[in-house]
Amino acid sequence: MRPLRLDMAGFTVFRDETSVDFTDADYFALVGPTGSGKSTVLDGICFALYGTVPRWGGARGIVNALAPSATEARVRLVFESAGDRYVATRVVRRDGRGNVKTSGAGLQLMPAGFDVSRLDTGMSLDDLGEVLAGTPAEMDRAVIDAVGLPYEQFTSCVVLPQGQFADFLHAKPATRQQILVNLLGLHVYEEVQQRAAGRATTAEAKLGTIEQLLEGLADADDEAVTAAEAELTRMRELTAAVEAAVPGLREIRQREATAAQGRDALRAEVATLTRVRTPDGSARLLAAVADARETATAAADAVRGAEEREEKIRGELTAAGDPGSLKLLLDRHAELDRLTGQAEWFAGEVQVAEVESKDAAAAVELAHSAHVGATQLLEQARADYTEAQKLDRAVALRAHLRAGDHCPVCEQSVADVPSMPEGSAVQAAEATGKAARAASEVAEAAWKQRDAVARKLESNLERKRAQLEHHMARLAEVRTVVADSPGVAAVEQRLAELTRLQKRLEEAGVQVRTTREAQRKAQRAVAAAEEEQRSAWRAFDTTRDAVARYGPPPADRDDLARAWATLVEWAAAERAERTQSLTAAEEAVASAHDAVQASFDAIAALFVEAGVPAPRGDDSDLIRSAAVAAERAGAAWQRLVDRREQARELTEQRAGLARESRVAKSLAGHLRANNFERWLLEEALDLLVDGASGILRDLTGGQYDLMHEKGDFWVVDHFDADLRRGVRTLSGGETFQASLALALALSEQLAGMSATAASLESIMLDEGFGTLDAATLDVVAATLENLAARGDRMVGVVTHVQALAERIPVRFEVHKDARTAYVERVGH
Repeated sequence: MRPLRLDMAGFTVFRDETSVDFTDADYFALVGPTGSGKSTVLDGICFALYGTVPRWGGARGIVNALAPSATEARVRLVFESAGDRYVATRVVRRDGRGNVKTSGAGLQLMPAGFDVSRLDTGMSLDDLGEVLAGTPAEMDRAVIDAVGLPYEQFTSCVVLPQGQFADFLHAKPATRQQILVNLLGLHVYEEVQQRAAGRATTAEAKLGTIEQLLEGLADADDEAVTAAEAELTRMRELTAAVEAAVPGLREIRQREATAAQGRDALRAEVATLTRVRTPDGSARLLAAVADARETATAAADAVRGAEEREEKIRGELTAAGDPGSLKLLLDRHAELDRLTGQAEWFAGEVQVAEVESKDAAAAVELAHSAHVGATQLLEQARADYTEAQKLDRAVALRAHLRAGDHCPVCEQSVADVPSMPEGSAVQAAEATGKAARAASEVAEAAWKQRDAVARKLESNLERKRAQLEHHMARLAEVRTVVADSPGVAAVEQRLAELTRLQKRLEEAGVQVRTTREAQRKAQRAVAAAEEEQRSAWRAFDTTRDAVARYGPPPADRDDLARAWATLVEWAAAERAERTQSLTAAEEAVASAHDAVQASFDAIAALFVEAGVPAPRGDDSDLIRSAAVAAERAGAAWQRLVDRREQARELTEQRAGLARESRVAKSLAGHLRANNFERWLLEEALDLLVDGASGILRDLTGGQYDLMHEKGDFWVVDHFDADLRRGVRTLSGGETFQASLALALALSEQLAGMSATAASLESIMLDEGFGTLDAATLDVVAATLENLAARGDRMVGVVTHVQALAERIPVRFEVHKDARTAYVERVGH
């Protein structure tokens, strides 16, 4: 298998789409900082083919395929194997519950001469070639057929695990033996031995079970079968005799049933005629209906009278006028009185507000004049202070000095500031200025305060004037409304009359509702009486219908009592006639029953003679019981025949299991012997060392051969008189060469053990080279170059050692930023 191109998107650290082109890369290195994603490139190759990666620890580690926060990962590998080109694709997705599953997988055989660069055009999978697999399950078999190796052998032949083969070289014999068992699959013989022992145990258990079964079948002999067959013959004869006798019994039973039906019919007719009786209260129903109808007519007349009285009062009330308009007119009279009384008060409020506003304006003017005067005195005090400073500059400067300050005149430090002289003009001017400033501030505050009061009083005056104007306008409106009013007394008299009429109307309404309720009650009484009468006639009709088939006389539909009397009289006569016929019918039934019992006893005697209990059911039970007895006899006979045949088959199985047990025990015993496994391991180790020795001679220019003795590895140094040396005496580079030779030989041995013809066209070493010194690293590099120069397979290494990477013609530099990793090819 030789990879040609790897495409990844969303796969572990490769969040964005990344392509690695291995075309013409016979010898390459994957380089980059630790953790950048170098080994992930090899993981992508393994995942595309087998759906898992060695360092994930099995298929359950598929969650590692997704880049952080990604919901989908896609990996596509184009590779060549045995001259054919294939493309393997796998898609992994995370569902809404966080579960990660393979949602798509496929393997296709590409047509001859297919240009891999066409994949950059975004062509679909359907265009790539012949589909060999379309599901993960189909991929397992198809990849093995194409590559020639299952997953375990692929990861030991193509992608070599880190450090495992150096451990194999230096391991103790017991450890090396276990490694060979694991890598070469020799544990299969242990499994064969365990299965053979298991088969022997299973055969012994089955033999015990068969012996128990045979003990339970000891009674299934030829004599028992013959006796069962005779019993079956007797039961079949019983069945034939019963089947012949039952038709006669059924005929007699039919005659009994016919006689019983005639008797029962007479009984039913007598019972029906007995139930014809006149119900209580039939005579009073007609009078009750007439009384109820008379009461309903009187109630209807009372309703009409009450409705006429109500309508008359309603007309009088309508003619008397609208009470709402009269009440509104009274409200306007009251409002006029109130507004007239308030008009003088609002006018007085305006006059008071005008006086207060004028007084406040005068006070503001006086305060403003006082403030102007104080300001002029302050300006004069400032001018006097400035003039005093000019006349006595020394005193003016002294007022601002402190002990230790520099004098602004002599620029010397002032040790002691002289005191202010009495009667100084500067000091007097300063005191006058302070007093003038205080007076100015007091005058300004008084002016602002009085100005604020004046403004407030002026606003109050405007509000009072607006209130007076609004009041006078409303007074004019109300006077207009009541101009045509007849007066308060007349309006109140009309309202009183309306109230009296309204009360009479309410009383009339109550009377109407009362009479209507009485009418409804009377109508319900009429309906109830009529329904009771109809129910009585329905009861009569039901009773007459029950005896209609006997021909009752016609009914008088105008008189219910007379109709009942006629029907009852007729029913009594009919009942007496049928009672006489019932006695003869009962005697006929008794005679038929005796004949049935005699016929049944004769058939029961047949069962007794055959040794079978006679059934107590109907005629069908007689035939069924005979048939069941015959069926049971047949089943017993067949069961004995089957058990006799089962005993014969179990005897044959016992012989076969005994042979199988002997063979399985013998095989398990042979495979349990240590010499057999030791011989297999010796043969495998001989083949491994022989192949590795040839490779090591090529790698070391003929200097070393590899050999083993008593489980330990040795090298023969042909450059030192064929001196035999322990492998632990080899230098670091020599150890790497020996380990690599073992790795290549072991991979070839594993390929030979594969069920298919593996095509080992590439080998990739995910090995750490950082601990090697310069000289050893040089030897390792030369070894890899010699391996690549052989030309029989692609060689790839994963390293972050710059010195080694620089000697490799093609390098794939792997870089990683905050979002994703990416690969850049360097060299040719």
